Amino acid sequence: MNNLYSHILGFENAFRIEIEKIKQTKPFQLYEPIAYSLSIGGKRLRPALMLHAASLFSESTTQVLPAAMAIEIFHNFTLLHDDIMDKADVRRGLPTVHKKYSENAAILSGDAMSILAFKYLAQGNSVSLAEILNLFSDTALEVCDGQQMDMDFESLSNVTIVEYMEMIRLKTAVLIASSLKIGALVSNAPHADANLLYEYGINVGLAFQLQDDWLDVFGDPAIFGKKQGGDICANKKTYLLLRAIEKADHTSLTILNEWIQKTEFDANEKIAAIKGVYEQTKVSEETHRLMVIYQNKALAALDKINVSEEKKQILQAFAIEATERMK
Repeated sequence: MNNLYSHILGFENAFRIEIEKIKQTKPFQLYEPIAYSLSIGGKRLRPALMLHAASLFSESTTQVLPAAMAIEIFHNFTLLHDDIMDKADVRRGLPTVHKKYSENAAILSGDAMSILAFKYLAQGNSVSLAEILNLFSDTALEVCDGQQMDMDFESLSNVTIVEYMEMIRLKTAVLIASSLKIGALVSNAPHADANLLYEYGINVGLAFQLQDDWLDVFGDPAIFGKKQGGDICANKKTYLLLRAIEKADHTSLTILNEWIQKTEFDANEKIAAIKGVYEQTKVSEETHRLMVIYQNKALAALDKINVSEEKKQILQAFAIEATERMK
């Protein structure tokens, strides 16, 4: 079955073996939290996209597995440290690493995960290994840059939409884009095609995060898997909030500012009030229009890649799904 699910399944089977090896590594106090973090699941989208990118240019994707594991380990490292900074108690329905073990254990295990990612990446014997390592290093720093911007936004009242889009490009999109480009490079794809896959990934990543923002407000919690309005209650700077502030009339802007400034509130009341402003300013519709713009940019880049139309179908479908998914 030539689709992303088959890549996810193949990756998961190989990754489970590696996770067990990590779990058995001494000192156990360092590696057991790493294995726990990696074993609690996730969409495995980034390694699947890397494997699929490789399959566009090579019959076999076995040579890409170490790099795919590297990208997934690094992604989970960022989530582990995010959970510490956000003081989150639960990740994918299970206790976060710092709650199950300790904050110190989570910090050190997270540090080790970031190093393990580079170790797995270096196992590849691609002629482009130096370029891949440079790309991965740049991406890792960009993800940190995006996280710092996100943290800075918490105390800023004048964040612009341009700044927000740059933050989600760094925090979310570059890791998706790099996954695709690394997969292509490992399979010795032409650089022009590898760069087009990166461009595709950036635009899909932006659309993907905008849909996440939208789902937090308007998604069905039973499908999305998260309680509605988490971003609203945390005063997260999202495209919906920033655009609503730009468009709101005096009355609606007063409502937004009053709820943003409250330190004690009923969560359901706050969500209902701000959601009402979003509906009045029609930012839901604007968010979807912007997602479609990025989707079209992704598809335009994909169209230029020098492989058969049949091979492009899965990535075409993925770009559409990024703006239509409900979870």
